[in-house]
Amino acid sequence: QVQLVESGGGLVQAGDSLRLSCAASGRTFSSYLMGWFRQAPGKEREFVAVISPTGGFTSYADSVKGRCTISRDNAKNTAYLQMNSLKPEDTAVYYCAARRGLPSQAPAAYDYWGQGTQVTVSS
Repeated sequence: QVQLVESGGGLVQAGDSLRLSCAASGRTFSSYLMGWFRQAPGKEREFVAVISPTGGFTSYADSVKGRCTISRDNAKNTAYLQMNSLKPEDTAVYYCAARRGLPSQAPAAYDYWGQGTQVTVSS
């Protein structure tokens, strides 16, 4: 089992940057694929980015491609989401999630979730 805790959210202005962190418990972090998702009020949870267990594969939603970078440090049991050039439409609660197996953009495919961290971007 994996427990995930996100941090790094906050209130920023359009054009600013944030780095979200996802700290995982357990000794098997390096065997899990990690994903970032977000959910805005009144909307469904949506895929943001995913990284393979070794970090060799990454994929991004079109809405964040070129502005966000997902990474991980398996020695620290931590995954990251660097977000640049933030826009008001990026405002949401951001969640990290873990699963074993092939990369997926579907929230239902993930087994473990953090509690989320709020990102608010003002115009």
